[in-house]
Amino acid sequence: MRVLVIGSGAREHALCVALHADPAVQALACAPGNAGTVAVAEAHPVDATDPVAVAALATGWGADLVVVGPEVPLVAGVADAVREAGVACFGPSAQAAQIEGSKAFAKHVMTAAGVPTARSWPIGTEAELHTALDEVAALNAPGSPYVVKDDGLAAGKGVVVTPDRDTALAHGRAVLADGHAVLVEEFLDGPEVSLFAVTDGTTVRPLVPAQDHKRRDDGDGGPNTGGMGAYAPLPWAPAGLVDEVLATVLQPTVDEMARRGEPFSGLLYAGLALTSRGVRVVEFNARFGDPETQVVLPLMRTPLAGLLLAAATGTLADHPPLEWHDGAAVTVVVAAPGYPEAPRTGSPITGAEGEGVLHAGTRLADDGRVLSAGGRVLAVTAVGDDLADARQVAYERVAGVRLADAHWRTDIGLAALEGRIALP
Repeated sequence: MRVLVIGSGAREHALCVALHADPAVQALACAPGNAGTVAVAEAHPVDATDPVAVAALATGWGADLVVVGPEVPLVAGVADAVREAGVACFGPSAQAAQIEGSKAFAKHVMTAAGVPTARSWPIGTEAELHTALDEVAALNAPGSPYVVKDDGLAAGKGVVVTPDRDTALAHGRAVLADGHAVLVEEFLDGPEVSLFAVTDGTTVRPLVPAQDHKRRDDGDGGPNTGGMGAYAPLPWAPAGLVDEVLATVLQPTVDEMARRGEPFSGLLYAGLALTSRGVRVVEFNARFGDPETQVVLPLMRTPLAGLLLAAATGTLADHPPLEWHDGAAVTVVVAAPGYPEAPRTGSPITGAEGEGVLHAGTRLADDGRVLSAGGRVLAVTAVGDDLADARQVAYERVAGVRLADAHWRTDIGLAALEGRIALP
């Protein structure tokens, strides 16, 4: 099988590593890729958001399967163009990708499917924003945070969760000023869980749950980011969680999308809160999450290429049950100074070729040096016999990386390891 991965981040590097290890994959390419993916996949320059260019690359290179990593190409219709060119593609149509592209659309789908989620207020004007903040303050318990979201794609950074009304109002105003709609939501208590599911639009196969760390600093301080690290599995998760989410969230959502004539085929990512009132959906994504992909895929014993091809060709029901390795995985994001507001790029990196070091925002200079090229620069990953072992090895690998003034959290997975995550 010839597999083409579209994207340039650590998620795509993790996908390439897993596909490279699959005996069914005879040729692997990543477009445009980064300084790390070139070690396991051919690099091809392409505008990943250009459906025509990606489809031309897929046919010209002779791909049997295209795997679209990021959300922006999916919303732009890249998967549609690839399929129209006669190549199997893992990733939803532009129409179906609106489940991530528009939070209001996702809420409509969840309401129709009976999926439990936070109460929300779609906002188009500042007057509506003031009214919604007043209503959510009356609904929430005293002191609960306001949740204000950019309705569109914001790379994981368009959400403000704050107990300060002025801060919530300022974020909403800024989103409106950018010409985007706003979504105000009630606050959901309880720990958050990321659960991926592979689907062909009918059959749904959930993967193992993971937990992301969204805030920049230790102790969940600092601004929201695209994700500073993750771990899997979750030792504190209640028994039967995956089966419950499959029955109440994932399958009903896939069924509702099919009923609407907008079948969702690809990776459905449910961001969940385990609240005092039960499981609630925080958000849906239409692709593998980053950095959760970096910890979920190393634990998968089932070869990846056949699973993704089955989803892309509507034969997932015939695919064998998924198998998993024992143990745990941890990834720690090494970020550029100034991330997320104004990351500094162009700095040289050493030690980035080590085992488990996945490249996120990197590029190769003309002289062969690896340079930083984004806010999240590396995702340093390790698998161990248990969470403690995986954490130790991951941080040992982080210590071997050199990037001037780099920042990373030192507490990825620590609360779980110390038994400090409590279900409400």
